[in-house]
Formats: sequence, C-alpha cells, structure tokens
Amino acid sequence: MIAPTQPDLITVNIDGREIAVPKGTNVIEAARRLGIEVPHYCYHPKLTIVGNCRMCLVEMGLPAVDPATKTPILDAATGKQKVNWMPRPTIGCATNASPGLHIRTTTPLVKECREGVMEFLLINHPLDCPICDQAGECSLQEHATGYGRGYSRFIEDKNVKPKRTQLGPRVTLDDERCILCSRCVRFSQEIAKDDVLGFIDRGSYSTLTCYPGKKLENNYSLNTVDICPVGALTSTDFRFKMRVWFLKQTDSIDPESSVGCNTVVWSREGVIYRITPRSNDEVNDAWMPDSGRELYKRVRAAGRLTEAKIGGGSAPPEAALAKAVQLLKAGAVAFVASGHCSVEEQFLTKKLADALQAPAWLVSRVGKGDGILLSADRNPNVRGALVTGLIKELPSAQLTALAAKIDAGEIKTVLSIGEDLAAAGLTAAQLKKVSIIYLGTRANAMSAAAAVMLPTLKVFEKSGTFINQQFRLQKFSKAVPGPAGATDDLVLLAKFLTAVSGGTLTGDVDALWTTLKAEIPQFSAITLASLPATGLLLDRTPWAGLPFAEGETLHYKPAQLTAATT
Repeated sequence: MIAPTQPDLITVNIDGREIAVPKGTNVIEAARRLGIEVPHYCYHPKLTIVGNCRMCLVEMGLPAVDPATKTPILDAATGKQKVNWMPRPTIGCATNASPGLHIRTTTPLVKECREGVMEFLLINHPLDCPICDQAGECSLQEHATGYGRGYSRFIEDKNVKPKRTQLGPRVTLDDERCILCSRCVRFSQEIAKDDVLGFIDRGSYSTLTCYPGKKLENNYSLNTVDICPVGALTSTDFRFKMRVWFLKQTDSIDPESSVGCNTVVWSREGVIYRITPRSNDEVNDAWMPDSGRELYKRVRAAGRLTEAKIGGGSAPPEAALAKAVQLLKAGAVAFVASGHCSVEEQFLTKKLADALQAPAWLVSRVGKGDGILLSADRNPNVRGALVTGLIKELPSAQLTALAAKIDAGEIKTVLSIGEDLAAAGLTAAQLKKVSIIYLGTRANAMSAAAAVMLPTLKVFEKSGTFINQQFRLQKFSKAVPGPAGATDDLVLLAKFLTAVSGGTLTGDVDALWTTLKAEIPQFSAITLASLPATGLLLDRTPWAGLPFAEGETLHYKPAQLTAATT
C-alpha cells in the first residue's frame, strides 16, 4: 500500500491554547482535538456543511497587521502580536483553520448566543423528555442542560406538529421534535443517493416530509435515525421497546457481506434489542445497511436448533459427539465449511481436514452489490479461508467437485458447518450415499437428513475475527449467551480434532491465537488483545490476482459514494 502523505499543518489558537491541525479542519474538529466541545446540531463530519442551526457560534479573531506594510502590529504591554476580534460571532462548522486563527468558545458573548439558540429551538419543542424515545442519547437534552438558560420566557401556546408519521417501512417521524437540522435530508442525498426528504411550509410551521409519491425505504434509511440529534426520527422496530441506559453495548461485525461494517449490538439480560453502526473511517464511516440491523431477529426466531440428534432422533450431546467422531475416524471424509465461519473456526477446520487428509470446500454466496456498504460477496469471511489455508481458490456456488467424489465412492462422510448441501448442488441420491454430520443453528433439510446433528451458535453468541474485502482483520465479541443445548462451533471442532489426532488445541479464541500466530505468516506480529477496534490490514499480495466477486479489494469512499479500488 502507498503510505499516506503528511497533511499540511496549520497552527490555530483556541481559548489560549495552540494546536496544529491539517489544512481544511474546521473549528469544531480543531477544538475537539483539544478536548473542547463546541456544541452543534446540523454539523456532521461525514455530511456537507449547511450552518443552519447556529449552535456552534464562536468568537473569531485574526492576527493584526499593518494594512500598508503587512507587518505585525504588536501589543505594547505584552510584546505579542495583537489579535483583531470580529465584532460578531461566527459559526464554527463553516470556519476552517487558517494560519494564526484565534477562537474563543467560553466568552459571555458565546454563552449568550448559545442560550438564545437553545431558547428558539425549545419554543415549539415538547418538554416531555421522560417519555421521549430518544431519552438518554438526545443532543438537545444534553445541550439544553449544558448551554441553556435553565428557564423559559415563552408563555404562548406551542405549535403542535404531526406525530407518528410513517416516512417508510422502518422509520417513524415525530415532527413536533424536529429542529430542522437537515442531517437526514443531506444523508439521503449524499450518502444513500435517494433524494426523498425535504421541508415544506415556513417558520414555525416547517415540516419534514417525503416528496410526493416517494417513501424513505432505501436500505440505509435507519442511518437517518442514528444521526438525528433529537427524538424526531425513530426506528419503528425499536421504538419504545427499551431505554438505552439499560442496554449493554458489544462491538461486533455485520456478517451479511464481505464489507465488514463495524456495528454495536445492544442487549439486555441475554436479549438483543437493536444493532447500530460503529464508526470506522477505514471501512464504513458511521453507516450500515438496514438489512444488517435485522439479523439479530434470527437469534430467537422459530426453528432454532437446541437439541443434538442422531439419525433424526434426540440424543445426549456426548452421544452425538461420539457418533460424529466415529464417522470421522472411519475415513473417506469431506468438509464443507462456511464463509460465515470465523477465522478461528476455519483454522481448526483446516487442522481437522489435514489430520484426516480430507478435502474441504466453501460455498459461495453472491448477490448484487449496491456500491456503498453491501458487497456482491455475501460471505463475511472468504478471505479468512484463504489466509488460513482452508481453501486454495475462490469458492463456487455449486459443490460439483464434491458431487463427483461422492458418485465415485471416494466420500462416505460429509461434515457441513451450517451449509445446505442440497442448495449447493448435491442431489437427493448423492446425499443418501453419505453420512452427514451437520453443525448448524436452524432446522432445515440438512438438519433433518443428518446422521448426526449438533446445534451451534449465532455470530452474536460467540467471539472471533473476520477478514473483510480489504483483507482487514476485524474482531467481534460475544453479545449474548447461546440457548441451552447449543455449543460453540470452535469448541466442537477442537473436540473433534483432539479425538481424531490427539492434539491439544483449545476451543478458546484467545488461547488459540498463540497457535495462529505461530502457523500463519500474516498473523505473526498480531495478538488478539492488541488488534485495534478499527481492524488491521493484512498483506494480500498472495491473493491479489484472484477474481473476487467485488472485482478488486474495495473501499467505501464517502466523497464518491461508490466502491473503488484502494
């Protein structure tokens, strides 16, 4: 990779403290680097600047120079260059750093401006924070406490706007709470490329709505809920289901495609209530597809496997495990692993296949990429299978090579990790010729036809790592416990390996990384504990020429809003 060039640095002075920032940095971001908060509503670092909320007003000054000679004018008392302060405040979001720029954020004028803005915003805003769905993560509430007057001079009746307006299938609008920041409008135009939202009417009657004949129904609509600073836009699915301060947050990865969007899983007492994006400028900025937010519903959906089975009948887990080991030891085994398996699971699968001298395949899943954050490759970890050596070439959607080996009588047992072999091209006649060991989470044709079935965990119920389309290694953590009767895939694979080869590899992710570091060159300088939250790019040189579903390794580009090569 080409090393990034060092940006031009400019020194600015904020509240008497100097800091060097890259050229083009605005006052809000420059102050943030000093730990100084400049309150704002309409500004978002990933959207264009509009400057319509006026909450970020600051005082600005520039070094004084003689108009004729351009020489600095010095203060006789201090000997330092004077600062000419502008008579009126300016908005910080649209003020970029310039050499010698001076900013004041705590003066009486700035304080009065913030109080005035807050007073105007609250004129028609309902003062019912205790029942607002945004309570606990509302910028208006926080800034009213930190920068408001603390009392209201408004005695007239409030203008009541529409409530519970369905903008689309997943977003509900309480317009009486809207502060007209236009974040949602700009997101729809600039990121989702679906220009559907706008304001109608004027003054206190301005209302957010969809254009006639349109709905907010694109696959990124819930990002408008994430960036709404108040309780105006709400998730129809999550609305009034749980207070956010009761929820535990767990870092995870969106497993629906190879993009690897960083996410946060919100849960309480073993139940997941929502999934939101986690900011990572190297992968997904602050966004994620709506489709990835709904995956948590599969955890408690009907058909979840919780009982081990032998020949279709319920059996103790130990008996099912022993039967599976018996079939593996009999030989003539093949493995069908999954692109949804973690790096660690694929590594143990590779070790198990090597111990039995058995071939292994992956099943490809390809859909239509949207050029934003949903890639054509619908497996989150095909690259992991390449790096661990589980496969040597890219997978196909049909297991034709395995089918040929079954017909030739070379394969008697197939261990499938969550894959539907019939959907991958094996006929009913071919499936009858082999004994299937199925590790999975949902009841399907494979679980019913398996000689041995062992229930396993969803991605939200275990920890591990994925390697995304950039060859970026990223980790995800266990958010909720699995259901009684289900076992971690990694634990089962470790038990299989111990039984067939006498090895001592563990099913614990952290402990397994000692072996991963020793045996996989790309991991030699990595420890799981030191892996950054934003992930770590691996050397993809050995696989640079492979024709991945996305074309080349992709990187979401906010400025272009399209997938492009790195």
